[in-house]
Amino acid sequence: MKTYLKTAIYGIGATMLFAQCSPQKTTETEETMVEEEVKTPSLTMLWESEASLETVESVLYDPSSGKIYTSNIFGQNPQEKDGNGTISILGTDGSIVEQTWVSGLNAPKGMAIANGNLYVTDIDELVEINLESGEITNKWTVEGAEFLNDVASHNGVVYFTDMNTGKVHSYQDGAISTVSEGHDSINGIAVGADGTIYGLDASGLKKWNADGTTEILNSAVTGGDGLVVLGDGNFVASRWQGEIWFASAEDQTKMLDTKAEESNTADIGYNPSEMVVYVPTFFKNKVVAYKLNY
Repeated sequence: MKTYLKTAIYGIGATMLFAQCSPQKTTETEETMVEEEVKTPSLTMLWESEASLETVESVLYDPSSGKIYTSNIFGQNPQEKDGNGTISILGTDGSIVEQTWVSGLNAPKGMAIANGNLYVTDIDELVEINLESGEITNKWTVEGAEFLNDVASHNGVVYFTDMNTGKVHSYQDGAISTVSEGHDSINGIAVGADGTIYGLDASGLKKWNADGTTEILNSAVTGGDGLVVLGDGNFVASRWQGEIWFASAEDQTKMLDTKAEESNTADIGYNPSEMVVYVPTFFKNKVVAYKLNY
């Protein structure tokens, strides 16, 4: 009888001890798995084009055709009306498909596609280029413009910034209007799938509310050049000096820094299906492609 009682008590004690230990091990394992799943956003270089794109300022990927467009200033002065600016076409492998697809521009910068046309800012003008023919079909001089820069489009409306005057303009149905102003050194602009406008200026990464007011989402990523909306509150932003950031309202991670190589990172482009970021290097005269990992 005593032997049985001792055995039973030992068995109950062992069971309780095992029950107490097991949840702790499971919790530790789950926490380890969560930690392993958190990845730091990064960029992996895929290719770089030939260095024949003279002062390449902006890159735009067209998902409908698979073409990559670049705007090339040609020269040191981004405000000089010299008629030397061009648009080139690259393949997704970095090959230069057409070195001079469009010529006769001055200092072309940001680009966006809408209504079968490519829209490009050119100092104080918005230029319309037919995608099929490559012909310049229209030019609109923007009153009071000084340094038109980045461009974005949504549902046929084209939005573009003036870095010097701090204004955001829009183009639709042959008319240009000012939709917002008072933004210090505003450059990069992008539009989300729901039509929300985002921008980069001296105060950081901001968004436009439905009533026209703005709010700062991230005050650390300031003075940005190119902007990509990834969705779920995440963005990729470039700084001309040679930095590319992964940013959200909560945090930011510097994914690339090429300042030591004196290689700029101007108005970036993005291929969402392949998650590839295209970086124009400005004075290095080439485009570098990176795989986005996050």
